[in-house]
Amino acid sequence: MNGLTSSPNRLLAAVFGAVYLLVGLVGFAITPGVGFASTEGKELIVFAVNPLHNIVHVAIGLALLLASRAVGSARAVNTTIGAVYLLVGIVGLFIIGSAANIIALNGADNVLHLASAVLLLGVGLAADREPDRTNQAVA
Repeated sequence: MNGLTSSPNRLLAAVFGAVYLLVGLVGFAITPGVGFASTEGKELIVFAVNPLHNIVHVAIGLALLLASRAVGSARAVNTTIGAVYLLVGIVGLFIIGSAANIIALNGADNVLHLASAVLLLGVGLAADREPDRTNQAVA
């Protein structure tokens, strides 16, 4: 078995990358007239977005898609983006309704970011681990 399906990290990076890229691009279609870093965005389904938020989604989508080409890079990028999303999810709980909310987060965004963090960190840290060969006996 080879390709994306042989690696949970590659598959997750490809799927999340495509989704986040698509969300970012669709976000641009609905945010004309919204300030670049406005604290209030337009709703995309139930998520609030502004142009800066769209750029972040596009950048994350591209990073994940590019990383999905190899197991090591997919694992590293999944873990890194998962950690960032964990931080954004936690910080987002405190900045909604404040001037610090420059990517127009709402409650649904926080739930999505925390769920993404759990999946990306879980797979990034647990899957595709190389076996420890340092303690194996030589035959």
